[in-house]
Amino acid sequence: MEQQTYRVAGLTCLDCAKRVEAAVGQVAGVQACRAEPATGLLVVSLDAPPAPALDDQIAAALDDAGYTLLTHAPTGRDGSAGWRFLRYLLAGRETRLTAAAGALTLIGLLAALANTPGLATAGLFAAAILVGGYPVARHALQEVRLTHTLGVNALMVIAVVGAMGIGEWAEAAIVVTLFSLGEALEGYAAERARGALDSLLAVAPPVALRRLPDDALEKVPVEALRIGDRVIARPGDRISADGVVVAGHSAADQAPITGESIPVNKRPGDPVFAGTINTTGALEIEVTHLAQDNTLSRMVALVQEAQSRQAPVQRFIDRFAQLYTPAVAGIAVLVAGVPPLVFGQPFWGERGWLMRSLQMLVIACPCALVISTPVSLVSAMTNAASRGALIKGGRYLAALSRVRAVAFDKTGTLTSGQPTATDVIDVCECGECPKDCGLQHAAALEMQSSHPLAQAILAEAQARGALVPAAQDVTVLNGRGLAGRINGAAVTVASHAHFDENHPHSERVCNLADDLAADGKTVIMVQHDGRVCAIFGVAEAVRPSSRQAVTDLHALGLHTAMLSGDGARVAEAVGRQVGIGDVRAELLPEEKVAAVAALIRHYGAVAMVGDGVNDAPALAQADVGIAMGGAGTAQAMETADVVLMGDDLSQLPFVFRLGRQTQRIIAANIVIALTVKAVIFGLAAAGLATLWMAVAADVGASLVVILNGMRLRRMEPAS
Repeated sequence: MEQQTYRVAGLTCLDCAKRVEAAVGQVAGVQACRAEPATGLLVVSLDAPPAPALDDQIAAALDDAGYTLLTHAPTGRDGSAGWRFLRYLLAGRETRLTAAAGALTLIGLLAALANTPGLATAGLFAAAILVGGYPVARHALQEVRLTHTLGVNALMVIAVVGAMGIGEWAEAAIVVTLFSLGEALEGYAAERARGALDSLLAVAPPVALRRLPDDALEKVPVEALRIGDRVIARPGDRISADGVVVAGHSAADQAPITGESIPVNKRPGDPVFAGTINTTGALEIEVTHLAQDNTLSRMVALVQEAQSRQAPVQRFIDRFAQLYTPAVAGIAVLVAGVPPLVFGQPFWGERGWLMRSLQMLVIACPCALVISTPVSLVSAMTNAASRGALIKGGRYLAALSRVRAVAFDKTGTLTSGQPTATDVIDVCECGECPKDCGLQHAAALEMQSSHPLAQAILAEAQARGALVPAAQDVTVLNGRGLAGRINGAAVTVASHAHFDENHPHSERVCNLADDLAADGKTVIMVQHDGRVCAIFGVAEAVRPSSRQAVTDLHALGLHTAMLSGDGARVAEAVGRQVGIGDVRAELLPEEKVAAVAALIRHYGAVAMVGDGVNDAPALAQADVGIAMGGAGTAQAMETADVVLMGDDLSQLPFVFRLGRQTQRIIAANIVIALTVKAVIFGLAAAGLATLWMAVAADVGASLVVILNGMRLRRMEPAS
C-alpha cells in the first residue's frame, strides 16, 4: 500500500478534517485517508501506484469540499502580526466575506445607536448575515452531504436561524461575524503554528551551481542533481546537496540540521548536508544523495510522520468529543422543549428556553478541546526539529515527561568513539634524544598498522608536526604491539604488560604507566636502542558537551547511569569525568538490555541514549530510545524514538524540559476548554448568557488553546 502526503489550505478543525476525509475518500484508488488539522496535512493511502491524474482528482475533491490543495509552503511571513493577519484576511474569498460581514455589522450597530429607522438597521444586519453566513451555510451543507452529521457549521446555522426567528437580528449578525472572524483567526493561528516546519522546508536552496565536464558552471534546480554530480558552494551559500567535499577547505554552519552552534571545519573527504551554510571558503562537493533522499528531506518526512501519530491523551479526547457533541445537542433539545411543555415556561423571547437551547448548541462544538493537544504537540516537535532533535510522535513527548532515569552507552555517546593520545610523556634520561623522539619512533612503526591505537598515535604525530623516519623489519608482537628497526637500532612499541615481561625499566617509568592505567587509559610504551624513551596514554576523548549535559540532567532530578562493555577501570574513569556515579561495566549487549529493565523496575520510566546502531536492543527496551548522530546514519534515524542529529549531547536536557512543558500546556489547554464550556453552559441554563457571548467564548477558547500551544515554538534551551 502506497502513501501520498498533501498540504491543504483551510484545514484547521475536526469538522474540517471530517469533510476533507469524506470528500477525498470518494476518489477512485484511495483506500483510506487521514486529515490532520494541527499540521494541515492529508495522508492518502492508495491500493495501487498513483494514477497520473490522481493529484488533479484530489484537488477537485478538495475544492468540492471547500478546500484548496497547496503545491508549495505558504509565504509572506514578514511584517508585524497585525499586517500578516490583515493580508491573510484579504487573501481568500471566504475571509474577505468575513471582513465585509464585520463591516456591515459594525455599521448596523452604529445605526442602531443613532436611532436609525428599524427597517434600515434590520437591512444592514440581514446583509451581514447573508454575506458572512454564506460560507457557514455552504460548509454546513457539505457537512451534511459528505459526513451525514451536524458539525459546528450546521449548529451555528441553526443558532442564527433561531435568533432571526425570534427577531434578534442584531444578535444573529454578531454571532455570524464573531464565528466567521473566529474561524479566520483560528486558521491564521494554525498556519502560524505550522510555521516552524515551513521554515525547515525553506532551509534547502532551490537551485545548485553544478560543474560541467568542461569546468563551466550552470545553475540547475536541486531536483535535477544526480549522484556523482559536482556542485560548488561559495562562501555564504547554502549547500545544495548532501555530499562529500572533494576540493577546498571551509567551515559549515550545521545548526539547521544538527543544532550545533559552532561551525564545523570541512576538508576533502568530509560529509556535508543540504541546507547548511558554507562560511569561509569555496567547496567543491560530490553529490551522494538525491534531493528527495537527503538528510533534510528525511528529517522533514520524519517530523510530518511524527505529527500524524496521536498521543494517548489525543486519542482519548477525540473519543470524548464524539460523545460530547451529540450529548450537549441532546440536552439543548430537552432544554428547548421540557420547561415550556411541562412547566409552562416561556419558549420565545430573549430569555426564553429556545434562546437558551441555541446557546447550548453553540457550545456543543468541541473544537477548542480537540485542538488543545495536537497544536501543542506540533509546536513542540517542530521546535525540537529546528534545533536538531527529531521526536517521532506525541507519545514519546509524553514518555519524555515521565522519565526518571537516563542510561548512556559510553562509546560514541559520552565519548567520541575514537581513541586519542591524551598523554605523551618523554622519559628518556640519556640527554641525547630530541624532543618527541619517542613519538617519532612510535609513529614510524605504527604507520604499518591499521589498529585504532596506531591511528591515535599517528594523529598525534601529525598534529605535532613530528618528523617520522622510515622503519624496517616491522613485526607484530602477538597482539601486544610492534617491533622493528630504525636506522639499524631496535625499536619496540608495545603495552605495559609486554614491557613488564620482556623489557626491564625503571620504577619511575613503571609508576608513570600505572598512574595512566589508574585513570582508565590504555598505556603504550616505546623503547629505542634498549632504553624506554616515551609513554603514551590513549583513551576515547570525552565529548565536550557530555559533562554539562549530565549536570543539567541531574538538575532536572534525573538519575543517570552508564552502561559499557569496557572494563571497569576504563568505564569508571569516564564516569568520573562526566559526573556519572552509577557505572555498570563489562556488559554484553543482552546484559545492557537487562540493565535497562532493572533501571525501569527501580525508577519507573527510563530513557536510553546511544548511537542507534550497536545498542539498538537496549534502546528498544527503554521507554524512550534516543540515538545520536542521526545526520550521519539513516539507521539511527529509523531505529530510535528520538534522534539527536548532531554528535553531542547539548540538546538532550532541552528535549526532556520540552517534554515536561508540553504535558503541562496540554493539561492547561484541556482545563481551559472544559472550564469555558462548563461556565457558558451554566450561564445559558440560568438564562444569564447571550448567543454572542456563547460564540465569543467558544471561539475565544479555541484561540487561547492555540496560542498557548504555540508558546512551545518559542521555548529556548536553558542558558
